[in-house]
Amino acid sequence: MNAKQSGGPAHNAKVMNRFDLTKRLVGQLKRDEAVIGGIGNANFDLWASGQRPQNFYMLGSMGLAIPIALGVAIAQPKRHVVALEGDGSLLMQLGCLATVAMQAPKNLTIVVWDNGIYQITGAQPTASASTADLVAIARGAGLANSAWAADETEFDRLFASALKDGGPSLIAARIDSQPGVGATDRDPVQIRTRFMQGLGVKR
Repeated sequence: MNAKQSGGPAHNAKVMNRFDLTKRLVGQLKRDEAVIGGIGNANFDLWASGQRPQNFYMLGSMGLAIPIALGVAIAQPKRHVVALEGDGSLLMQLGCLATVAMQAPKNLTIVVWDNGIYQITGAQPTASASTADLVAIARGAGLANSAWAADETEFDRLFASALKDGGPSLIAARIDSQPGVGATDRDPVQIRTRFMQGLGVKR
């Protein structure tokens, strides 16, 4: 088994496209899974992959996609919950990984898009561009089921496995610096209301 297959360092993984991976991920959703899209390109690509009432699109809350997803996973243990987060946002909120590990919800999957830059604010490099291995950090926080996706096929396999409620799981993918596709409708009241309806907590 090589470093790619075993979830080795990010530099051993293929550079993929976030929108393509997001579409592949959405294509596997069959049971009204909740998806929390982190700020910026993570939720732009989620929006462009097809709006679902179970999708929540973050607006101006950097680093909070995983904490929100954790809350939903705890509140609705029969529903699988997916957090889509960027490397910069995760680096701002690394403590959430330890909290996820302690709570250990089996129905939570974290997907980290790592392009090594703060793309929205001017492409400044993040720590993951040089010194930080986000999968190693997640494992150190207690998330043993964490791995780099070596390529698209392995991404599909890792995500399919995670959806079987064997979590919590973290899947990290090296992505290119292509901008997000489309733009989320920035109406926070509408986003919240539709998400609550999608989760069956509001008529």
